[in-house]
Amino acid sequence: MPGRLARFLLTALFVLFLAFLYGPTFTITILSFQGPDGGLTFPMNGISLHWFGRLFATQAVGDIGAALQRSLALAAMVTVSTVVVSLAAGMAFRRRFPGGTALFYLTLASLIVPSILVSLGVGLLFNLMEWDTAWYSSGFGAQLTWTLPFGLLIMFAVFNRFDRAWEEAARDMGATPWQSFLHVVLPIIAPSVVGIALFGFTLSFDEFARTLLTAGSGNTLPLEILGMTTTVTNPVLYALGTASTALSFLVIGGAILGVRVLRKRGGG
Repeated sequence: MPGRLARFLLTALFVLFLAFLYGPTFTITILSFQGPDGGLTFPMNGISLHWFGRLFATQAVGDIGAALQRSLALAAMVTVSTVVVSLAAGMAFRRRFPGGTALFYLTLASLIVPSILVSLGVGLLFNLMEWDTAWYSSGFGAQLTWTLPFGLLIMFAVFNRFDRAWEEAARDMGATPWQSFLHVVLPIIAPSVVGIALFGFTLSFDEFARTLLTAGSGNTLPLEILGMTTTVTNPVLYALGTASTALSFLVIGGAILGVRVLRKRGGG
């Protein structure tokens, strides 16, 4: 009996935690399906897709369509760069080289420094160099300080338990280093590469603090949402939150599907 009571209490505590964590998201999702006369709070005034249709219409404040395009383009740039650099660094760190330890800790240091300070530092650097800040330059660099450490940690963990005997077998059969990498190493670590890409996209798409002082005049979607929160008084903002959440789940689902396909091909 005491064991059952303890499990019940722990389960109830976990359910309350989930409700606290995802309750606001569910609330916003529900309120985004209100009718044309809907407001920002309950009770709901009708049920429709009206506010989703208004997403890309001309708003009194903000340009959601342009901001979304910038965020998607920036996330794609960050994703590709994070995957390529993490993969290259993972291959390089398989052997010790002078300065490798210091470089490793320097890379991880960006996770410790507060995000707003990174944004401020990158913005000041561009200002001192008399370069114009923009989402595709300074914003891109600031976001890489956030996504690259995660990609590197994943790749280091993968190669830490990678069996080099597979590469040696390929070399014994006459494969060149590039052929060994493309046909042996890359297929084995492909699920981890997909995971790094997923990290890069999701961390970039909703990044706010590191983009705040580095995006220039072109707002990304999180910055556009911040500007809208003080002026928008209808559920179009909720519809935007629901749509962006759905996009994130779509990307995650696609990544999971990609990993399963790669595992099936590897098993075959």
